[in-house]
Amino acid sequence: MNSKKFESIMALAPQKRYDYFIKKIADAQQLWTIVDSEGNYAISMIDKHSLISFWPEEEFIASNLEENWEDYKPLLLTLDDLSDNVIDYIAQEGLLINVFPLNGRSGFVVDLEEFSRDLTTELKNYE
Repeated sequence: MNSKKFESIMALAPQKRYDYFIKKIADAQQLWTIVDSEGNYAISMIDKHSLISFWPEEEFIASNLEENWEDYKPLLLTLDDLSDNVIDYIAQEGLLINVFPLNGRSGFVVDLEEFSRDLTTELKNYE
């Protein structure tokens, strides 16, 4: 990705980054999260809610791997990985989804139902 496109996406408001994220992962059939050295998903807390974070591309993760996250690494997930494993984990743990956080600040936070609905709607454009 060229730096101009990268910077313009980074400058988007959280809702616009969420819209970009949904379109991008529906098209690419993949998304990114971060895990610790043992493969456990990175979970953050906001207002007593536990969140798992996702990004559309690996390049956007770097700004979040600071302070308490420097030992975490990016993990590529296919949409099959998401539906076969991660969705169940999110549901079992009662997690919210933090979509496209940047610079250690939260992105657009959604529950599993809203996330699934938006992604399913976008995927219908690729049938």
